[in-house]
Amino acid sequence: QVQLVESGGGLVQVGGSLRLSCAVSGRTIRHYSVGWFRQAPGKEREFVSRISWSGDRTYYTDSVKGRFTISRDTAESTVYLQLNSLKPEDTAVYSCAIDRLPFGPLVVPDTSRYDYWGQGTQVTVSS
Repeated sequence: QVQLVESGGGLVQVGGSLRLSCAVSGRTIRHYSVGWFRQAPGKEREFVSRISWSGDRTYYTDSVKGRFTISRDTAESTVYLQLNSLKPEDTAVYSCAIDRLPFGPLVVPDTSRYDYWGQGTQVTVSS
């Protein structure tokens, strides 16, 4: 059984930082890429970042480039998303998801490509 469990969300002031964690079990992140998405109230889900199955390639949507960093610890089977210089528009529920296919490409915004999702963690940035 594949499971993804997120943690690390919370309430932070503008300019603050948070580190989100996505603990993956049941599927190796050495072969499967993991992505982060977010959904703000009244908005569509947005593809934020993704780390390749090889761990050496990363993708960021333009609005978070230079502020967010995705990384992973294969020994812990955990993918992280470091959020820095947070802005009010970053407020959303953040979810991680794992690719349904191994050895996939880097940029995959299509949610149907992901077959397991975490429960989501709320990030709220106050001004």
